[in-house]
Amino acid sequence: MSRLFTVSDFDFALPPELIAQHPAAERSASRLLDGRVDPPVDRVFRELPELLNPGDLLVFNDTKVIKARLYGAKASGGAVEALVERVLPGTREVWAHMRASKSPKPGAVVRFADAFDAEVLGRCGPDDGLFHLRLSGDPFELLERHGHVPLPPYIAHGDSADDVRRYQTVFAREPGAVAAPTAALHFDEALLARLAERGVGTAHVTLHVGAGTFQPVRVESLAEHKMHSEWFQVTQDTVDAIARCRAAGGKVTAVGTTTLRALESAALGGGLKAGARETDIFITPGFDFQVVDRLVTNFHLPKSTLMMLVSAFAGYEPIMALYRHAIAQRYRFFSYGDAMLLERARV
Repeated sequence: MSRLFTVSDFDFALPPELIAQHPAAERSASRLLDGRVDPPVDRVFRELPELLNPGDLLVFNDTKVIKARLYGAKASGGAVEALVERVLPGTREVWAHMRASKSPKPGAVVRFADAFDAEVLGRCGPDDGLFHLRLSGDPFELLERHGHVPLPPYIAHGDSADDVRRYQTVFAREPGAVAAPTAALHFDEALLARLAERGVGTAHVTLHVGAGTFQPVRVESLAEHKMHSEWFQVTQDTVDAIARCRAAGGKVTAVGTTTLRALESAALGGGLKAGARETDIFITPGFDFQVVDRLVTNFHLPKSTLMMLVSAFAGYEPIMALYRHAIAQRYRFFSYGDAMLLERARV
């Protein structure tokens, strides 16, 4: 009989000093825990090409982080902080989380960065904390000019010029994320070139990571948790690349949990299909993976949906053992931290 998991099963004690506040000096110089073998092997990320075979395929998330954090004031002078969650296509409208002493009412105008206005159109829904705003210009242009890098809540410093560069992958091209696909932050141009020389193929999906990725699970029963929704796209080129990889006997490696969620969402209902839509897929132990054979991923927050995802992928006990090893060996955790390489558990 399969085990029934609760949120508490995915808790662990993490020394606060292991939460990385800054990235490694070089992207590919971060550490890589090779969790495909027992005992696991401590490596450096730039060793990844030697761990893959010619004909294997790496799939990346090419989303681009926007400067989604804004600071402003209401007409009354009260301070407002906003985090834009989503830019609505073809409009000047956005959905945003807002923090203020009193929530602005529909019709209110907020002045951001002392540079542009946003009209509050209302709430996006009764159950979420998002506000529907209309900006006075193109959202992407205004955010790029006046916004701040939306660093995660566990990073204690304000954004700097270094964060503008390093909280972004080297191949980011589709703006829309408010959090980086962090496993891909370890790749630099030199490493990508070595992977190509090795004969490892690459493909891309797009999943615009939302702020919900940092939201804690507030219910003990996994069945009661409602996942946030994110937009993703899998192109026919990527579907074809995966089919060629499979036909040649290669393995598909997802770079990051966002890539894995996009690919497995696109395969729900049988067979990987190209397309673009919303996904609120919640991957927990017992999930039947259809696409991904290996996963490159950073170390995740205790009791998070991403801990549940990696436990579903590689097995609960192996994951908890890998986390104990990582803590004992002083690996660096979370967005700016180190990474591990996992193999899908055979059921």
